[in-house]
Amino acid sequence: MDQENAIEVFAALSQPTRIAAFRLLVKVGPEGLPALEISRRLGTVPSTLSGHLSILKHAGILKSTRHQREIHYAANLETVNELIRFLLSDCCGGKTENCADILSLLDLQATP
Repeated sequence: MDQENAIEVFAALSQPTRIAAFRLLVKVGPEGLPALEISRRLGTVPSTLSGHLSILKHAGILKSTRHQREIHYAANLETVNELIRFLLSDCCGGKTENCADILSLLDLQATP
């Protein structure tokens, strides 16, 4: 990921409904949810949510698949990983002992 892509992702997330939708989809995992279920869980109007989901998808942090008449959305965890790698690639000038809290958090989240 480069700086322009990172800025696009942050811009997409910089709105309350969009960050709530993204966090919900991260929470439910790779299977994702239908758009109407996301709308129900967030208490948003489906037509308004559709625009928000489109922005997140365009930024690359959501994926969508069509299941008959429904569109399912899921977090694109590959892009999230790329963003984290981009943000932390030069963490503390290579002095990883200064980044111990961040690294331990990432390790804890990765272990089953």
